[in-house]
Amino acid sequence: MKTSKEYKESLRMMRPNIYKFGELIKDVTTHPATKRSIEGHAQIFDAARKSEYKDILTTTSHLTGEPISRYLSIVQGPEDMIANVRMKRLMFNLTGTCTGGRCVGFNAINAMWATTYDIDQDLRTEYHKILQTWLKDAQKKDITLAGALTDAKGDRSKSPSQQCDPDLSLHVVEKRKDGIIVRGAKVMICGVAAANEILVMPGTGYKEEDKDYAISFVIPRDIENLTIIETRRPSDTREQEEGYDAPVDIGGITQAYLLFEDVFVPKERIFMCGEYAYSLKAVMNFIASYRAAIGGCVAGQGDVMVGAAALMARANGLSEKVFREKLTQMTINNETTFGMGVAAGVLGTKHPSGVWIPNALLSNVNKVHVATLPYETKRLAQDIAGGIAETGCLPSYKDINDPRYGKLLKKYLQANCSGETRAKIARLIEWLTIGSGVPGCMHGGGSPDSAKLVINASTDIAHNIELAKRLANIKEDIQVETKKK
Repeated sequence: MKTSKEYKESLRMMRPNIYKFGELIKDVTTHPATKRSIEGHAQIFDAARKSEYKDILTTTSHLTGEPISRYLSIVQGPEDMIANVRMKRLMFNLTGTCTGGRCVGFNAINAMWATTYDIDQDLRTEYHKILQTWLKDAQKKDITLAGALTDAKGDRSKSPSQQCDPDLSLHVVEKRKDGIIVRGAKVMICGVAAANEILVMPGTGYKEEDKDYAISFVIPRDIENLTIIETRRPSDTREQEEGYDAPVDIGGITQAYLLFEDVFVPKERIFMCGEYAYSLKAVMNFIASYRAAIGGCVAGQGDVMVGAAALMARANGLSEKVFREKLTQMTINNETTFGMGVAAGVLGTKHPSGVWIPNALLSNVNKVHVATLPYETKRLAQDIAGGIAETGCLPSYKDINDPRYGKLLKKYLQANCSGETRAKIARLIEWLTIGSGVPGCMHGGGSPDSAKLVINASTDIAHNIELAKRLANIKEDIQVETKKK
Protein backbone atom coordinates (compact mmCIF):
# COMPACT_ATOMS: atom_id res chain seq x y z
CA MET A 1 0.00 0.00 0.00
CA LYS A 2 1.05 3.58 -0.65
CA THR A 3 2.76 5.89 1.81
CA SER A 4 1.41 9.43 2.19
CA LYS A 5 4.40 10.67 0.20
CA GLU A 6 3.64 8.29 -2.66
CA TYR A 7 -0.02 9.29 -2.53
CA LYS A 8 0.80 12.98 -2.93
CA GLU A 9 3.22 12.22 -5.74
CA SER A 10 0.49 10.28 -7.58
CA LEU A 11 -1.65 13.45 -7.50
CA ARG A 12 1.19 15.66 -8.73
CA MET A 13 1.62 13.40 -11.77
CA MET A 14 -1.98 13.93 -12.91
CA ARG A 15 -3.08 16.33 -15.63
CA PRO A 16 -4.29 19.61 -14.07
CA ASN A 17 -8.01 19.98 -14.77
CA ILE A 18 -9.36 21.60 -11.57
CA TYR A 19 -10.26 25.31 -11.51
CA LYS A 20 -11.03 27.73 -8.68
CA PHE A 21 -11.94 31.42 -9.15
CA GLY A 22 -10.97 31.09 -12.82
CA GLU A 23 -7.50 29.79 -12.01
CA LEU A 24 -6.20 26.39 -13.11
CA ILE A 25 -4.85 24.57 -10.05
CA LYS A 26 -1.53 23.20 -11.24
CA ASP A 27 -0.68 21.30 -8.04
CA VAL A 28 -3.54 20.23 -5.75
CA THR A 29 -1.05 19.31 -3.00
CA THR A 30 0.09 22.92 -2.55
CA HIS A 31 -2.77 25.15 -3.73
CA PRO A 32 -4.60 26.87 -0.81
CA ALA A 33 -8.01 25.71 -2.07
CA THR A 34 -7.13 22.01 -2.11
CA LYS A 35 -4.03 21.27 -0.04
CA ARG A 36 -5.85 20.80 3.25
CA SER A 37 -8.10 18.15 1.73
CA ILE A 38 -4.99 16.40 0.43
CA GLU A 39 -3.38 16.54 3.88
CA GLY A 40 -6.49 15.02 5.44
CA HIS A 41 -6.58 12.15 2.97
CA ALA A 42 -2.82 11.65 3.32
CA GLN A 43 -3.34 10.91 7.00
CA ILE A 44 -5.25 7.76 6.03
CA PHE A 45 -2.07 6.32 4.53
CA ASP A 46 0.02 7.22 7.59
CA ALA A 47 -2.57 5.99 10.08
CA ALA A 48 -2.93 2.65 8.26
CA ARG A 49 0.71 1.89 9.14
CA LYS A 50 0.18 2.41 12.88
CA SER A 51 -0.58 -0.66 14.98
CA GLU A 52 -3.46 0.99 16.85
CA TYR A 53 -5.33 1.82 13.62
CA LYS A 54 -4.30 -0.99 11.27
CA ASP A 55 -7.27 -3.27 11.94
CA ILE A 56 -9.70 -0.43 11.30
CA LEU A 57 -8.10 1.02 8.16
CA THR A 58 -6.87 -2.15 6.45
CA THR A 59 -8.24 -5.58 5.67
CA THR A 60 -7.54 -8.57 3.40
CA SER A 61 -8.73 -8.57 -0.19
CA HIS A 62 -11.17 -11.42 -0.82
CA LEU A 63 -10.02 -11.26 -4.46
CA THR A 64 -6.26 -11.63 -3.99
CA GLY A 65 -5.67 -12.46 -0.31
CA GLU A 66 -3.38 -9.44 -0.05
CA PRO A 67 -3.59 -6.67 2.57
CA ILE A 68 -5.46 -3.64 1.22
CA SER A 69 -7.00 -0.38 2.33
CA ARG A 70 -10.47 -0.92 3.72
CA TYR A 71 -11.61 1.88 1.40
CA LEU A 72 -11.05 -0.49 -1.54
CA SER A 73 -12.67 -3.56 0.00
CA ILE A 74 -15.99 -5.36 -0.29
CA VAL A 75 -18.00 -5.34 2.93
CA GLN A 76 -18.75 -9.03 3.51
CA GLY A 77 -20.39 -9.12 6.93
CA PRO A 78 -21.49 -7.14 10.00
CA GLU A 79 -17.93 -7.07 11.35
CA ASP A 80 -16.77 -5.28 8.20
CA MET A 81 -19.64 -2.81 8.48
CA ILE A 82 -18.81 -2.05 12.11
CA ALA A 83 -15.20 -1.46 11.07
CA ASN A 84 -16.50 0.89 8.36
CA VAL A 85 -18.44 3.00 10.88
CA ARG A 86 -15.46 3.02 13.26
CA MET A 87 -13.18 4.03 10.39
CA LYS A 88 -15.34 7.03 9.56
CA ARG A 89 -15.32 8.13 13.20
CA LEU A 90 -11.56 7.69 13.45
CA MET A 91 -10.85 9.82 10.39
CA PHE A 92 -12.90 12.70 11.78
CA ASN A 93 -11.04 12.33 15.07
CA LEU A 94 -7.71 12.60 13.23
CA THR A 95 -8.56 15.29 10.67
CA GLY A 96 -11.54 17.18 12.13
CA THR A 97 -13.23 17.07 8.75
CA CYS A 98 -14.37 14.98 5.78
CA THR A 99 -12.26 12.53 3.80
CA GLY A 100 -15.00 12.05 1.23
CA GLY A 101 -12.52 11.48 -1.56
CA ARG A 102 -12.37 7.89 -0.31
CA CYS A 103 -15.56 7.07 1.61
CA VAL A 104 -18.06 7.87 -1.17
CA GLY A 105 -16.07 5.82 -3.66
CA PHE A 106 -15.92 2.98 -1.13
CA ASN A 107 -19.70 2.90 -0.82
CA ALA A 108 -20.09 3.16 -4.60
CA ILE A 109 -17.89 0.08 -5.13
CA ASN A 110 -20.06 -1.94 -2.76
CA ALA A 111 -23.30 -0.64 -4.26
CA MET A 112 -22.23 -1.57 -7.78
CA TRP A 113 -20.83 -4.92 -6.62
CA ALA A 114 -24.37 -6.08 -5.85
CA THR A 115 -25.96 -4.25 -8.80
CA THR A 116 -23.61 -5.62 -11.47
CA TYR A 117 -24.08 -9.13 -10.08
CA ASP A 118 -27.85 -8.80 -10.44
CA ILE A 119 -27.61 -7.43 -13.98
CA ASP A 120 -25.25 -10.22 -15.06
CA GLN A 121 -27.47 -12.90 -13.53
CA ASP A 122 -30.59 -11.60 -15.24
CA LEU A 123 -29.27 -10.33 -18.57
CA ARG A 124 -26.10 -12.39 -19.11
CA THR A 125 -23.92 -9.29 -19.28
CA GLU A 126 -20.33 -9.16 -17.96
CA TYR A 127 -20.40 -6.02 -15.81
CA HIS A 128 -19.57 -7.87 -12.61
CA LYS A 129 -16.49 -9.46 -14.17
CA ILE A 130 -15.40 -6.03 -15.43
CA LEU A 131 -15.84 -4.58 -11.93
CA GLN A 132 -13.82 -7.43 -10.40
CA THR A 133 -10.96 -6.90 -12.85
CA TRP A 134 -10.90 -3.16 -12.27
CA LEU A 135 -11.06 -3.55 -8.47
CA LYS A 136 -8.10 -5.92 -8.40
CA ASP A 137 -6.05 -3.32 -10.24
CA ALA A 138 -7.31 -0.51 -8.01
CA GLN A 139 -6.36 -2.47 -4.89
CA LYS A 140 -2.90 -3.18 -6.30
CA LYS A 141 -2.33 0.52 -7.08
CA ASP A 142 -3.97 1.61 -3.79
CA ILE A 143 -5.85 4.39 -5.55
CA THR A 144 -7.94 7.04 -3.86
CA LEU A 145 -11.46 6.81 -5.31
CA ALA A 146 -14.14 9.49 -5.21
CA GLY A 147 -17.79 8.75 -5.93
CA ALA A 148 -20.25 10.83 -7.98
CA LEU A 149 -24.04 10.40 -7.96
CA THR A 150 -25.77 13.81 -7.93
CA ASP A 151 -26.86 15.24 -11.29
CA ALA A 152 -27.83 18.85 -11.98
CA LYS A 153 -31.39 17.50 -12.62
CA GLY A 154 -33.00 20.76 -13.81
CA ASP A 155 -36.80 20.96 -13.36
CA ARG A 156 -37.57 18.48 -10.58
CA SER A 157 -41.09 17.89 -11.89
CA LYS A 158 -39.72 16.42 -15.13
CA SER A 159 -37.72 13.30 -15.94
CA PRO A 160 -34.25 13.65 -17.55
CA SER A 161 -35.57 13.02 -21.07
CA GLN A 162 -38.27 15.68 -20.58
CA GLN A 163 -35.89 18.49 -19.67
CA CYS A 164 -35.34 21.47 -21.96
CA ASP A 165 -31.68 20.46 -22.09
CA PRO A 166 -30.84 16.73 -22.18
CA ASP A 167 -27.46 17.37 -20.52
CA LEU A 168 -29.01 18.30 -17.16
CA SER A 169 -28.37 14.70 -16.14
CA LEU A 170 -25.27 12.81 -17.24
CA HIS A 171 -26.06 10.57 -20.21
CA VAL A 172 -24.71 8.57 -23.12
CA VAL A 173 -24.54 10.50 -26.39
CA GLU A 174 -22.77 7.86 -28.46
CA LYS A 175 -22.11 4.12 -28.19
CA ARG A 176 -19.05 2.57 -29.79
CA LYS A 177 -17.66 -0.94 -29.91
CA ASP A 178 -14.85 0.08 -27.56
CA GLY A 179 -16.85 2.28 -25.19
CA ILE A 180 -19.26 5.20 -24.81
CA ILE A 181 -19.25 9.01 -25.02
CA VAL A 182 -20.96 10.78 -22.11
CA ARG A 183 -22.06 14.38 -21.62
CA GLY A 184 -23.50 16.30 -18.70
CA ALA A 185 -22.43 17.03 -15.16
CA LYS A 186 -22.17 15.61 -11.68
CA VAL A 187 -22.51 18.33 -9.06
CA MET A 188 -21.62 18.92 -5.40
CA ILE A 189 -19.15 16.05 -5.42
CA CYS A 190 -16.96 15.67 -2.35
CA GLY A 191 -13.20 15.16 -2.24
CA VAL A 192 -12.54 15.04 -5.98
CA ALA A 193 -9.32 17.05 -5.69
CA ALA A 194 -7.91 14.34 -3.42
CA ALA A 195 -8.83 11.46 -5.74
CA ASN A 196 -7.01 9.50 -8.44
CA GLU A 197 -10.21 8.13 -9.95
CA ILE A 198 -13.97 8.75 -9.82
CA LEU A 199 -16.71 6.10 -9.76
CA VAL A 200 -19.87 7.47 -11.36
CA MET A 201 -23.30 6.06 -10.49
CA PRO A 202 -26.90 6.76 -11.53
CA GLY A 203 -28.37 9.73 -9.68
CA THR A 204 -31.80 8.14 -9.23
CA GLY A 205 -34.09 5.44 -10.61
CA TYR A 206 -34.97 5.70 -14.30
CA LYS A 207 -37.69 4.46 -16.66
CA GLU A 208 -37.21 3.12 -20.18
CA GLU A 209 -37.45 6.55 -21.81
CA ASP A 210 -34.51 7.64 -19.65
CA LYS A 211 -32.33 4.58 -20.23
CA ASP A 212 -29.45 6.64 -21.64
CA TYR A 213 -29.07 8.15 -18.17
CA ALA A 214 -28.77 4.75 -16.46
CA ILE A 215 -24.98 4.58 -16.50
CA SER A 216 -22.15 3.69 -14.15
CA PHE A 217 -18.44 3.76 -14.87
CA VAL A 218 -15.07 4.65 -13.40
CA ILE A 219 -12.62 7.15 -14.88
CA PRO A 220 -9.28 8.72 -14.02
CA ARG A 221 -9.85 12.10 -12.37
CA ASP A 222 -7.74 13.76 -15.07
CA ILE A 223 -9.42 12.14 -18.08
CA GLU A 224 -9.61 14.22 -21.26
CA ASN A 225 -12.67 16.47 -21.69
CA LEU A 226 -13.49 16.48 -17.98
CA THR A 227 -13.31 19.92 -16.35
CA ILE A 228 -13.64 20.20 -12.57
CA ILE A 229 -14.73 23.38 -10.79
CA GLU A 230 -13.84 23.52 -7.10
CA THR A 231 -16.72 25.25 -5.28
CA ARG A 232 -16.05 25.14 -1.54
CA ARG A 233 -16.32 28.74 -0.25
CA PRO A 234 -17.64 29.11 3.34
CA SER A 235 -14.30 30.12 4.82
CA ASP A 236 -12.05 30.87 1.87
CA THR A 237 -10.66 34.07 3.37
CA ARG A 238 -9.80 32.37 6.64
CA GLU A 239 -8.36 29.26 5.10
CA GLN A 240 -6.10 30.96 2.61
CA GLU A 241 -4.27 32.60 5.48
CA GLU A 242 -1.45 30.64 7.04
CA GLY A 243 -1.02 29.90 10.73
CA TYR A 244 -3.80 28.64 12.95
CA ASP A 245 -6.58 30.26 10.91
CA ALA A 246 -7.09 26.76 9.51
CA PRO A 247 -5.70 23.38 10.51
CA VAL A 248 -3.20 23.55 7.65
CA ASP A 249 -1.57 20.18 8.20
CA ILE A 250 -4.63 18.38 9.51
CA GLY A 251 -7.53 18.34 7.08
CA GLY A 252 -9.97 20.14 4.84
CA ILE A 253 -12.83 19.53 2.48
CA THR A 254 -13.48 20.18 -1.20
CA GLN A 255 -16.67 20.15 -3.26
CA ALA A 256 -16.82 20.26 -7.04
CA TYR A 257 -18.85 20.36 -10.23
CA LEU A 258 -17.69 17.76 -12.77
CA LEU A 259 -18.31 18.96 -16.34
CA PHE A 260 -18.31 16.10 -18.85
CA GLU A 261 -17.86 17.47 -22.38
CA ASP A 262 -18.06 14.33 -24.52
CA VAL A 263 -15.85 12.17 -22.33
CA PHE A 264 -14.89 8.78 -23.75
CA VAL A 265 -15.24 5.85 -21.33
CA PRO A 266 -13.69 2.53 -22.48
CA LYS A 267 -15.86 -0.57 -22.14
CA GLU A 268 -13.48 -2.13 -19.58
CA ARG A 269 -14.52 0.64 -17.20
CA ILE A 270 -18.31 0.52 -17.70
CA PHE A 271 -20.52 -1.12 -15.03
CA MET A 272 -23.98 -0.16 -16.34
CA CYS A 273 -25.15 1.23 -19.67
CA GLY A 274 -28.88 1.49 -20.28
CA GLU A 275 -30.10 -1.14 -17.78
CA TYR A 276 -32.62 1.34 -16.37
CA ALA A 277 -34.50 -1.27 -14.32
CA TYR A 278 -31.45 -1.61 -12.05
CA SER A 279 -30.69 2.08 -11.54
CA LEU A 280 -32.85 2.48 -8.44
CA LYS A 281 -31.37 -0.71 -6.97
CA ALA A 282 -27.91 0.77 -7.39
CA VAL A 283 -28.93 3.96 -5.57
CA MET A 284 -30.67 2.04 -2.76
CA ASN A 285 -27.61 -0.19 -2.32
CA PHE A 286 -25.50 2.94 -2.00
CA ILE A 287 -27.63 4.83 0.51
CA ALA A 288 -28.06 1.79 2.77
CA SER A 289 -24.30 1.66 3.34
CA TYR A 290 -23.56 5.38 3.18
CA ARG A 291 -26.33 6.51 5.53
CA ALA A 292 -25.29 3.92 8.09
CA ALA A 293 -21.62 4.90 8.04
CA ILE A 294 -22.21 8.66 8.09
CA GLY A 295 -23.33 8.21 11.69
CA GLY A 296 -19.69 7.48 12.49
CA CYS A 297 -18.54 10.56 10.54
CA VAL A 298 -20.56 13.09 12.51
CA ALA A 299 -19.87 11.30 15.80
CA GLY A 300 -16.14 11.60 15.10
CA GLN A 301 -16.33 15.31 14.57
CA GLY A 302 -18.65 15.57 17.56
CA ASP A 303 -15.92 14.00 19.72
CA VAL A 304 -13.59 16.83 18.73
CA MET A 305 -16.30 19.43 19.43
CA VAL A 306 -16.80 18.07 22.93
CA GLY A 307 -13.07 18.32 23.57
CA ALA A 308 -12.74 21.78 22.04
CA ALA A 309 -15.73 23.13 23.98
CA ALA A 310 -14.39 21.75 27.28
CA LEU A 311 -10.95 23.18 26.47
CA MET A 312 -12.42 26.64 25.82
CA ALA A 313 -14.30 26.48 29.10
CA ARG A 314 -10.98 25.90 30.86
CA ALA A 315 -9.28 28.63 28.82
CA ASN A 316 -12.00 31.00 30.00
CA GLY A 317 -11.28 30.04 33.61
CA LEU A 318 -14.32 27.81 34.09
CA SER A 319 -14.45 24.14 34.93
CA GLU A 320 -16.11 22.06 32.25
CA LYS A 321 -18.34 20.79 35.07
CA VAL A 322 -20.21 24.08 34.78
CA PHE A 323 -21.34 22.89 31.35
CA ARG A 324 -21.87 19.24 32.29
CA GLU A 325 -25.46 19.08 31.01
CA LYS A 326 -24.54 20.56 27.63
CA LEU A 327 -21.47 18.36 27.22
CA THR A 328 -23.55 15.32 28.14
CA GLN A 329 -26.12 16.19 25.48
CA MET A 330 -23.33 16.55 22.91
CA THR A 331 -22.11 13.07 23.81
CA ILE A 332 -25.64 11.66 23.56
CA ASN A 333 -25.94 13.15 20.07
CA ASN A 334 -22.63 11.61 19.02
CA GLU A 335 -23.41 8.14 20.32
CA THR A 336 -26.94 8.17 18.86
CA THR A 337 -25.72 8.49 15.28
CA PHE A 338 -22.77 6.16 15.85
CA GLY A 339 -24.96 3.51 17.50
CA MET A 340 -27.63 3.77 14.81
CA GLY A 341 -24.97 3.26 12.16
CA VAL A 342 -23.64 0.16 13.89
CA ALA A 343 -27.17 -1.20 14.35
CA ALA A 344 -27.99 -0.66 10.67
CA GLY A 345 -24.84 -2.52 9.73
CA VAL A 346 -25.34 -5.45 12.10
CA LEU A 347 -28.98 -5.95 11.12
CA GLY A 348 -28.24 -5.98 7.40
CA THR A 349 -28.38 -8.91 4.98
CA LYS A 350 -25.91 -10.69 2.72
CA HIS A 351 -26.51 -10.22 -0.99
CA PRO A 352 -25.96 -13.24 -3.29
CA SER A 353 -22.88 -11.47 -4.67
CA GLY A 354 -21.31 -11.70 -1.22
CA VAL A 355 -21.58 -8.03 -0.30
CA TRP A 356 -23.23 -7.08 2.99
CA ILE A 357 -26.05 -4.52 2.66
CA PRO A 358 -27.08 -2.66 5.85
CA ASN A 359 -30.69 -2.45 7.02
CA ALA A 360 -32.41 0.19 4.87
CA LEU A 361 -34.88 1.33 7.52
CA LEU A 362 -32.26 1.91 10.22
CA SER A 363 -29.81 3.49 7.76
CA ASN A 364 -32.40 6.05 6.74
CA VAL A 365 -33.51 6.70 10.32
CA ASN A 366 -29.84 7.40 10.99
CA LYS A 367 -29.75 9.86 8.09
CA VAL A 368 -32.60 11.84 9.66
CA HIS A 369 -30.68 11.98 12.95
CA VAL A 370 -27.53 13.05 11.09
CA ALA A 371 -29.49 15.93 9.55
CA THR A 372 -30.51 17.22 13.00
CA LEU A 373 -28.36 16.15 15.95
CA PRO A 374 -24.93 17.42 14.76
CA TYR A 375 -26.36 20.93 14.38
CA GLU A 376 -27.40 20.88 18.03
CA THR A 377 -23.90 19.67 18.93
CA LYS A 378 -22.41 22.60 17.01
CA ARG A 379 -24.75 25.07 18.70
CA LEU A 380 -23.84 23.73 22.13
CA ALA A 381 -20.12 23.97 21.30
CA GLN A 382 -20.55 27.64 20.39
CA ASP A 383 -22.72 28.21 23.45
CA ILE A 384 -20.03 26.87 25.77
CA ALA A 385 -17.26 28.75 23.95
CA GLY A 386 -18.96 32.12 24.04
CA GLY A 387 -18.90 34.81 21.37
CA ILE A 388 -15.22 34.44 20.56
CA ALA A 389 -15.86 31.28 18.52
CA GLU A 390 -18.39 32.87 16.17
CA THR A 391 -17.11 33.96 12.78
CA GLY A 392 -15.99 37.57 12.61
CA CYS A 393 -15.35 37.77 16.36
CA LEU A 394 -11.77 36.48 16.30
CA PRO A 395 -8.85 38.50 14.89
CA SER A 396 -6.87 36.81 12.14
CA TYR A 397 -3.54 35.09 12.64
CA LYS A 398 -1.81 37.90 10.75
CA ASP A 399 -3.33 40.56 13.00
CA ILE A 400 -2.54 38.69 16.20
CA ASN A 401 1.09 38.51 15.10
CA ASP A 402 1.32 42.00 13.62
CA PRO A 403 4.44 43.85 14.90
CA ARG A 404 2.42 47.02 15.53
CA TYR A 405 -0.53 45.82 17.58
CA GLY A 406 -0.24 42.03 17.84
CA LYS A 407 1.03 42.16 21.41
CA LEU A 408 -2.04 44.13 22.44
CA LEU A 409 -4.39 41.64 20.78
CA LYS A 410 -2.67 38.77 22.58
CA LYS A 411 -2.90 40.74 25.81
CA TYR A 412 -6.65 41.21 25.50
CA LEU A 413 -7.28 37.67 24.29
CA GLN A 414 -5.64 36.11 27.35
CA ALA A 415 -7.75 34.57 30.10
CA ASN A 416 -6.83 31.39 31.97
CA CYS A 417 -4.18 30.79 29.29
CA SER A 418 -2.19 32.85 26.82
CA GLY A 419 -4.03 34.90 24.21
CA GLU A 420 -2.50 32.87 21.41
CA THR A 421 -3.65 29.56 22.90
CA ARG A 422 -7.14 30.90 23.44
CA ALA A 423 -7.26 32.11 19.83
CA LYS A 424 -6.22 28.64 18.59
CA ILE A 425 -9.06 27.01 20.52
CA ALA A 426 -11.56 29.57 19.25
CA ARG A 427 -10.45 29.08 15.67
CA LEU A 428 -10.80 25.30 15.97
CA ILE A 429 -14.37 25.68 17.24
CA GLU A 430 -15.15 28.15 14.46
CA TRP A 431 -13.71 25.65 11.95
CA LEU A 432 -15.75 22.78 13.40
CA THR A 433 -19.07 24.58 13.72
CA ILE A 434 -19.35 26.99 10.80
CA GLY A 435 -16.26 26.50 8.65
CA SER A 436 -15.05 23.90 6.22
CA GLY A 437 -14.74 21.35 9.00
CA VAL A 438 -18.49 20.90 8.80
CA PRO A 439 -19.47 17.64 7.05
CA GLY A 440 -22.48 17.40 4.75
CA CYS A 441 -24.88 16.67 7.60
CA MET A 442 -28.03 17.91 5.92
CA HIS A 443 -27.61 16.65 2.35
CA GLY A 444 -24.54 14.40 2.37
CA GLY A 445 -25.70 11.08 0.93
CA GLY A 446 -29.11 12.54 0.09
CA SER A 447 -31.66 14.73 1.82
CA PRO A 448 -33.51 13.86 5.05
CA ASP A 449 -36.79 14.10 3.11
CA SER A 450 -35.65 11.36 0.74
CA ALA A 451 -34.67 9.29 3.78
CA LYS A 452 -38.15 9.75 5.21
CA LEU A 453 -39.63 8.40 1.98
CA VAL A 454 -37.62 5.21 2.44
CA ILE A 455 -38.63 5.04 6.11
CA ASN A 456 -42.29 5.39 5.17
CA ALA A 457 -42.00 2.69 2.51
CA SER A 458 -40.16 0.37 4.93
CA THR A 459 -42.64 0.74 7.79
CA ASP A 460 -45.37 -1.92 7.95
CA ILE A 461 -48.23 0.05 9.53
CA ALA A 462 -50.71 -2.75 8.87
CA HIS A 463 -48.56 -5.17 10.85
CA ASN A 464 -48.34 -2.73 13.75
CA ILE A 465 -52.13 -2.26 13.71
CA GLU A 466 -52.60 -6.03 13.96
CA LEU A 467 -50.26 -6.09 16.97
CA ALA A 468 -52.37 -3.45 18.70
CA LYS A 469 -55.65 -5.21 17.81
CA ARG A 470 -54.44 -8.52 19.20
CA LEU A 471 -53.36 -6.98 22.51
CA ALA A 472 -56.65 -5.09 22.83
CA ASN A 473 -58.67 -8.17 21.72
CA ILE A 474 -60.30 -6.29 18.84
CA LYS A 475 -61.95 -8.39 16.13
CA GLU A 476 -63.68 -5.59 14.26
CA ASP A 477 -62.10 -4.47 10.99
CA ILE A 478 -61.72 -0.69 11.15
CA GLN A 479 -61.20 1.06 7.84
CA VAL A 480 -61.32 4.67 6.67
CA GLU A 481 -62.61 5.53 3.23
CA THR A 482 -60.03 7.40 1.21
CA LYS A 483 -61.39 10.71 0.02
CA LYS A 484 -60.93 11.48 -3.63
CA LYS A 485 -59.18 14.74 -4.41
